[in-house]
This record gives sequence, C-alpha cells and structure tokens, in this order.
Amino acid sequence: MSEKDSLKLGFLGMGVVGQGVWKHILRHGEALRSRLGVGLDLHRAAVRDVSRQRLQDIPVDALTDNPVSIVNDPDIDIVCELMGGTTEALDLTLRAFRNGKSVVTANKALVCEHGTELFDSAREHGVHYLFEASVAGGIPVIKALREGLVANRFSHIFGILNGTSNYMLTRMEREGLAYEDVLVEARNLGYVEADEALDLDGVDAAHKTAILAYLAHGRWISLDEMVVEGIREVTLDDIQAARRLGCKIKLLAIISKNFQTNRLRAGVHPMLIPVEEVVAQVDDVYNAVSITGDVAGNTILIGRGAGQDATASAVISDIVDAVSAIRNGVSQKVLEQEKAFYSRISDGSFIAGLDEIEGRFYLRLSVEDKPGVLARVAEVLAASSISLSTVEQSSNEGQDTASLILTTHTCTEKDMAGAVDQLQSEPSVSGRPVLLRIFDNPA
Repeated sequence: MSEKDSLKLGFLGMGVVGQGVWKHILRHGEALRSRLGVGLDLHRAAVRDVSRQRLQDIPVDALTDNPVSIVNDPDIDIVCELMGGTTEALDLTLRAFRNGKSVVTANKALVCEHGTELFDSAREHGVHYLFEASVAGGIPVIKALREGLVANRFSHIFGILNGTSNYMLTRMEREGLAYEDVLVEARNLGYVEADEALDLDGVDAAHKTAILAYLAHGRWISLDEMVVEGIREVTLDDIQAARRLGCKIKLLAIISKNFQTNRLRAGVHPMLIPVEEVVAQVDDVYNAVSITGDVAGNTILIGRGAGQDATASAVISDIVDAVSAIRNGVSQKVLEQEKAFYSRISDGSFIAGLDEIEGRFYLRLSVEDKPGVLARVAEVLAASSISLSTVEQSSNEGQDTASLILTTHTCTEKDMAGAVDQLQSEPSVSGRPVLLRIFDNPA
C-alpha cells in the first residue's frame, strides 16, 4: 500500500473539461480525501498557451507548454489526458504507461482507433487505462457494461450518444426552428465541436458506438463497417411528418447481436422513434443508453451527455478508481483478471452485411406534381421487394413539384439502398431522396 499522503495529478490539456476537473477536485478536496484516505494534488498541467486566461484560476507556475514533461515527471502518479486528437495523445499516453503511470481519458477517438494497443500496453506496464468519460458524459455506461452487467450477453444496445445533435433536434421539434437557425445558436453556445462533422455527421456518436460494441462483444468495429449518418438532411418537414406518425426524430446509435448467426451490427443514424419509448422523451443535451441483457433484461441510463460538469464527473470517477489501484497495488492477479475479461468478451462476432440488416424506413421525395409519378415510385420500390405502409403527398404551393412522404414495411438495408439509387435517377424525382430509419424496440 502506498505510504503517500497525497497523489499527484498531471493534466494533458486544460480546456473546458480539464478546468472542470480542476475546479471540482479543488472544491471537494477534503471530502475526496476522507473517502479515499489520500489527497489529490493538482500538480501540473500542459497547455498550448501558458499565457491564455482560463475560467478556472490555475497558478501560472503549474502550467507548462511541454506535455512530455508531464508524462516524464517522476512525481506525477496519474495522468489525465484531456487534449484530444489521436497522434500526440497516443504517443504521450504510451509514454505515461512506460513510466508506470495510469491514464484517465475522455478521448473517445483515441480509444476507438487505438484501443487494443493502449489496453495491451497498460497491462504490460502494470497500470490502468480508464475511459469512462469517453462515452455519454456523466452516465456511467462503461462501468455498467464492465461491472454491474458483467453476467449478461447483450442482444441490443441503443441510445442517444451525442448531446449536440439531440439539442438541435429538440429545438427543431419543440419550437419549430429550422436546422440552420438552431445550428447558429448551438455554435454560439459552444455546443458544436470545432470540427463540426464530428457532431453533425454522426462521427462522434460512431466513435462512442465502437467503444460500447467492443465492451459488449469484444469486437472493434471500424466506422467503415457501420452505417453512419448525421442530422444535416433532417428538416422541419421531417420533424412534422414524424409527429403525425406518432414519433420523434433522434440520432440513435444501434448495436445488436444475433447470437444464433453470430452476426453483429452497429450504426448511427437519425431515426423515427415512437413517442411512447423512454428514449424518445430524452431531450436537449441529455444522453440515454438502453441495454438489453439476457440476465438483467432492459436497463436504461439517462443523464447529461455533454458539458463541463458531466464529463468532469466521469473523469473524477476514473481518477478515484486509479487511486484505489495505486493504494491497493495493481497485482498480477488483477491484471490477469482484466485480460481475461477482454478475452471472455471476444466472441468471434462477424459484421452483418447490408443484406442481413432489416428494418422499416421513412422516405421523403421531391417529385413532379403530375399523374403517374406515385405509381412509378411504387413500381421502383416493388422491384426491390419493398412494400409501402403509408403514403402522404402534398403539393408545394406555387410550384410544379410535390412532396412525397412514404413509410415502408420491413425490408433490407441493401434493397432500400438500391431503390434510393434508382429513384434518384428517375426524371420525375428531383434531388437526393431523404431516407430515415424507423425504430422498432427489440426488447
């Protein structure tokens, strides 16, 4: 057991999340010491610009612009990697492991792209790599999968994993605001990443989906193996049409496993979800994760998925776990148990093909407003073995076009993709058809 009265924390990055962690440890230092039996010393932080003013009052002599000095500092016990990116962050994290330091991170892209290498390196050097803050902000979903629900096999995991897109869709649905107007407000509030594609094109949620799929099934799924779509094409017309169908539109992450065929699928896309579903009522920047296990049944976790305090809470939770490991010693037995966990969940899953993934779809077309167009659209769909469930047509005032909104019965992703390509080439159809999925609760 460590004889230290306090453990020193080193930070890589001191942005919004880093400042939140610093603030709350400073504010609750004595309570944390009482619970942990050891103090947490906010020792040093590496930043790009030492002179930059920060919301949290951090002593200037605690700042450095040399991140390598943090991971090489022999006095630092735990490194908090909150800098983002996947190149320098990877090198620094591996250096920290080699120097015998456990690392806490909120970097979902790094975990997603280099998870196996990082986990193996941490075990090799007898330290821990903790990443609760990388998925769903303050919701302890990673601990739920690794600890609370460890006895389960997971047939379905779905949920809202991106707070920015959920905020935007909520504002559109609640206030009737157009996508572009809500986007401007989201930017002004600082909700949108500097690289907007991460939020708006579903990439951020896809990184988190890959992490959850690995924890549940031991299989890393690349973004190229998923259907990943964002919210850019969702309009007020779609929001209103969904309401008429008794649904709300949410950007959902989906992970499902057919244990009979050993086929695994994962994806991120906007979906029409019936209003009676619990997840449909999760609005604004909140996240939700629904987990279906063969032992526990259905578990739903809801909480703030974005923002300084929610993410800082998850980071501090991982710091506490790292402190416990240091205080109690990271024994070879613990490392073997952790290795066995990842070996156990490696269930040899294969990625399901688009011809194996079935569902119902919502399709919006802009078509020429003349007789025979609807019949031609139905003919194209029928040729791809797609039957219609509902049809809604409305003329665009003052124009010679009409809006055609269709929903389908169950068909495959492959058949629907082929039909959409065919429809786009039809002379009577203008622009790219807008395709959304319709959620069917598997539980």
